Amino acid sequence: MSTPQSVPSRTPPDAPPRTPPRVLTVAGSDSGGGAGIQADLKTMLALGVHGMSVLTAVTAQNSLGVQGAWELPVEAVRAQYRSVVDDIGVQAVKTGMLSSAELVEAVAELIGGTDAPAVVDPVGVSKHGDSLLASSALDSVRTKLLPVATVATPNLDEVAQLTGVTVESEDGMRRAAEAVLSYGPAWALIKGGHLSGDAVDYLTDGSDELWLSAPRFDNRHTHGTGCTLASAIASELAKGLSVPDAVVAAKEYVTGAIAAGFALGAGIGPVHHGWRFTSEAGSDRE
Repeated sequence: MSTPQSVPSRTPPDAPPRTPPRVLTVAGSDSGGGAGIQADLKTMLALGVHGMSVLTAVTAQNSLGVQGAWELPVEAVRAQYRSVVDDIGVQAVKTGMLSSAELVEAVAELIGGTDAPAVVDPVGVSKHGDSLLASSALDSVRTKLLPVATVATPNLDEVAQLTGVTVESEDGMRRAAEAVLSYGPAWALIKGGHLSGDAVDYLTDGSDELWLSAPRFDNRHTHGTGCTLASAIASELAKGLSVPDAVVAAKEYVTGAIAAGFALGAGIGPVHHGWRFTSEAGSDRE
């Protein structure tokens, strides 16, 4: 018979625990756990904020791609949003997969009435090349959603989809940002991960600008990168950081997550959202 192990006790705090900043993600579910709502909530936990969710779609998805997607009714999305915001409140909102014009317009209206910064990840295509945004919704993203964004975070494929601007080198990223800003977001973060060389992103509000560069790792397991970056930016904004500081912190976090990305299934594995926890645990054992 084994001897019962005692559980270390902790002295109760003198004051009740402080409520952490709250971040709401409005996005689709990834059943494989690497992107979407699942990636958003993991990122928020890792960065010390309380994550909440509005589910917009359910996908059948794994390391090989998206096998199916089912959009939720607009009234269900609106009810989830109001339920959270009206009772709990938010310090930042992040959007991901919004597959139809009706959903885009409803979410844009909700964000426009919320006094919190909004990070818009205009998800158009999955990591595996599967379309996640109806072509009929593109104009709604341009005219309704981007104007209420504090930060828009398109990758180069999404820039081309939204603006028609094709970027083939870092020199074209300024032109891409100008095209995105013309639709009204306060800041544009153009993600250059699809270019060769270092992973370079470009942030600007049309006046100030910031180039962010990180080494490119020999690791194909990068599923969820865009969701993770946008959620990290929203988390840092909820803590009170400025947009440039939030983007710098988020870039550092996602770079570590990409470096630690792991194989899962037979295809592209996810980034490692808990890489800081495992790194700290490893250093504690040394």
